[in-house]
Amino acid sequence: MIEVVGTAIDPLIADQKINMLHPDVLTLDIEMPRMDGLTFLQKLMMSSPMPVLMVSSFTDRGAKATLQALEYGAVDFICKPVTQNSDSMQAFAELLIEKIILVSGSKIKRGRADIPLYEKVEQKFTADVILPRKDPREIKARSEKVIAIGASTGGTEVIDEIFINLPDTLPGILIAQHMPEKFTEAFANRLNEKSRIAVREAKDKDRLYRGTAFVAPGGRHMLLRADRDGYWIEINDGLPVNRLKPSVDVLFRSVSNTAGKSALGIILTGMGNDGASGLLEMKQAGAVTIAQDEVSCVVYGMPHEAKKLGAADMDKNISGIIDYIKTFSAE
Repeated sequence: MIEVVGTAIDPLIADQKINMLHPDVLTLDIEMPRMDGLTFLQKLMMSSPMPVLMVSSFTDRGAKATLQALEYGAVDFICKPVTQNSDSMQAFAELLIEKIILVSGSKIKRGRADIPLYEKVEQKFTADVILPRKDPREIKARSEKVIAIGASTGGTEVIDEIFINLPDTLPGILIAQHMPEKFTEAFANRLNEKSRIAVREAKDKDRLYRGTAFVAPGGRHMLLRADRDGYWIEINDGLPVNRLKPSVDVLFRSVSNTAGKSALGIILTGMGNDGASGLLEMKQAGAVTIAQDEVSCVVYGMPHEAKKLGAADMDKNISGIIDYIKTFSAE
């Protein structure tokens, strides 16, 4: 059961009520009078860290501000409904309750954290609705290596930390991070600014080369394909898989089918099980597979599910993942 213990019209009143009521979760709007939400969040996470769920507008400006909020320590975010009809408001209310419950159990790090939003649908499909799985015995190794990364809750800050420590000489990298449209573009642009690797949101038919990385666009799946000239990307607008678009399972299956043992698969922090079966398929096709370890995860969901399936060759913290990526590139 969720109990609303207080509301506040601006951050200064909110600060007083937080000190008095000690809530388990704070929902915070970015745009507020007297002090903007980002400034308040930064002060809050330095003085009294607590689980914060950002309420974001579905705009380019809202996406950039939300990513900044995740960097400052917010755990998750939810987009305001675009329309105010009863169906939209009911869906928003249901997702808000679900996210508050999930956020309440997350790990909090002073001045850090992150997260993403996923599409809520009734029926749960597997990667089979997007592409069939190849028999691992029929998958031929390719000369070009490729790295596939899947993440959800907590993933943006972990990927940030990984990328700022990587050289620009690595094999091509594909990222499926659970985030909605607009937010993935802002995330890719932020990574590009911080990293020596060229990063951008993927578009259909993009070619994947060394020193480049692509983020799956929100609301669509990203698949790896290959021809005689090398790897290229397919953007697919099919059904959600594991109730998600983009789905890590879809990316990992496509990498398994296309690159086989020439690939490295990495599953990072996140709730749910998306990516676990896909990582197992990569391992069975000969790829090296890594799951982020429990201690360094914000939410030990996806990596845990992968380990339960026996999908991970090894589990590593963030520094260990960075070191292995460099080793994989040099082999």
